Amino acid sequence: MTDLADLERRAAERAAARAGGQDRLSGHIVCDALVRIFRTEGVEVMALQGLDLVVDRGELLAVVGASGSGKSTMLNILSGLDEPTAGLARVAGYDLLGMTAKRRLEYRRRIVGFVWQQTARNLLPYLSARENVELPMRLAGARRRRRAEELLEMVGVAEKAGRRPAEMSGGEQQRCAVAVALANDPEVLFADEPTGELDEATADEVFGALRTVNAELGVTVVVVTHDHNVAGQVRRAVAIRDGKTASEVRRSARRAADGTEHHVSQEYAVLDRAGRLQLPAAFVDALSLRDRVRLNLEPDHVEIRPGTAGTDPEEPA
Repeated sequence: MTDLADLERRAAERAAARAGGQDRLSGHIVCDALVRIFRTEGVEVMALQGLDLVVDRGELLAVVGASGSGKSTMLNILSGLDEPTAGLARVAGYDLLGMTAKRRLEYRRRIVGFVWQQTARNLLPYLSARENVELPMRLAGARRRRRAEELLEMVGVAEKAGRRPAEMSGGEQQRCAVAVALANDPEVLFADEPTGELDEATADEVFGALRTVNAELGVTVVVVTHDHNVAGQVRRAVAIRDGKTASEVRRSARRAADGTEHHVSQEYAVLDRAGRLQLPAAFVDALSLRDRVRLNLEPDHVEIRPGTAGTDPEEPA
């Protein structure tokens, strides 16, 4: 059975080959001080409040966050479905701020693929699985049948090629949707809660399909999810809170002296360009941090202590 470390290695190799060399493996997706403001009846809602994010070419990234955190807004901007209000959003060299309609259409046809949470939005109900995958290729004038069968096999539903969506399970539909999103050989695949309507076992199968296409094709994959089981299966998971990147978890595989492999996780708070960071909610609650805190600079770290109005600055905490 192929392990996670091997899949990651293969993904990096294919991404490097696709990019033309290792020197181009950085900054495939870049968000810098990204802002999105929605205006409705004179009321402004700031969905993104200066979000920063960099995704390497060929990376498989999970973005997590509560409802209303801004993660879906970010995904809509990066996929070309929405426009940012300010800041920088760049994918595969395309600047998404102020893009013309013609340029945006080219971007969505050539650069990105998209998988929705609702299975009904991904597939046409009157077409078979193969025909759904062939449709984007037909519109682009590309070779169809063999490529469609290859993609369906890659995501594990080759035997369902002749079936319509109603004749497939929810998990099979989503895996077929991944194949459709890859039909035009995009550089980036975005998935918005692709396992949100599935049980845990079926969700693992769908995520396994995403991990396979990441490894086999070198396509960059960004998955927005609230499923912590899915987030726990990637090398890097980024958390968004209140429209900003709050923290990220990095996982690495290490091999012990006896040859056994184990995974190590480390959580980091994200420091923005202004030096601001968001403390994890659990830390804030544990120490009842409110309004203000006291900072102490030590030789190799910074201490954060509860602050109380009127406290003598010379008095020890």
